[in-house]
Amino acid sequence: MAGARLGSRPLDWVRSIKVKLGLVVVGAVAATVGAIFLSLSLGVHARWAFLGGLVVSLVVIQLLAHGMVMPLREMVAATKAMADGDYSERVTATAQDEVGSLARSFNTMAAKLEQVECQRRELIANVSHELRTPISALRARLENLADGVELLNEDVVGAMLKATERLSKLVDQLLELSQFESGAIVIDRQEFKVRELVEDAVAEVSPVSNQVRIVTEVADGLAGTGDPERIHEVLTNLLANAVRHSPAGGQVSVRASPMPDGFRVEVSDEGAGVPPAEIGRIFDRFYRVDAARGSGAGGAGLGLAIAQSIVELHGGSIWAAPESPAGCRVVFELPDGPT
Repeated sequence: MAGARLGSRPLDWVRSIKVKLGLVVVGAVAATVGAIFLSLSLGVHARWAFLGGLVVSLVVIQLLAHGMVMPLREMVAATKAMADGDYSERVTATAQDEVGSLARSFNTMAAKLEQVECQRRELIANVSHELRTPISALRARLENLADGVELLNEDVVGAMLKATERLSKLVDQLLELSQFESGAIVIDRQEFKVRELVEDAVAEVSPVSNQVRIVTEVADGLAGTGDPERIHEVLTNLLANAVRHSPAGGQVSVRASPMPDGFRVEVSDEGAGVPPAEIGRIFDRFYRVDAARGSGAGGAGLGLAIAQSIVELHGGSIWAAPESPAGCRVVFELPDGPT
């Protein structure tokens, strides 16, 4: 198939559309003159020789120009398919000229649009899944109260409040992610003490640590520049995630150390860890390890995605690595910036 396509595009090797057009004109003129000369030498009347030359010229132009316009026709067909929601169409990009560059750019655009469409569908499915659980729990409680199966007491109110809090947190996280994507989040850079930021985050997470001990190791006098509130959010998201996946009686470690142009923070847990094949996906929206998803534990899977957005907005980097003998370690580095 590829050979057939390449054979139908004899000028694909030419790197300029102008040169291609020139070759088409030269080829058509040469074919016309040759056909007329051959016809006259065979005794054909000049009128018929001229008509034969025109026919040969049109055939040569069709053969040479076919490969030049084919990518454009394929792009037209592909754009019509995209308008109908099909982003899988691609065009043949064997030409080396400007049209070939356009075709390759078109294929890149189509691939990205297809990826975005898949992410959109996955996002809708995940949001629906995450919203269904608290809504179903809240609805069941309300129906029981309405039918008289349950009496309004402290436990019922607490369960309903918990469901509404989960809904509120999910909506807030989705709104925050959309603000990061739209560029609506502005970083308020200022100098801060890293130790104070770490201690505040630990104090916020400790009440829900479920018998998990949090230990800190922060270099003396370590300071950084950035948005303290946003970096505090990164720390609480990482700590909450580490605590959630640590066994009772386990330990979560927070280490902060200086770098030549900033500082580094490491958050380690003693949980089951993340499979090596999936370690690169933990910052994806709604991603959760199958074990956590299956057991009904864990959050909505947005905390790490938010943390990544904040770190990258500061010009830093964040990644995860397996911890030995078990657990996971998340590291982020933030460079110093103008205050």
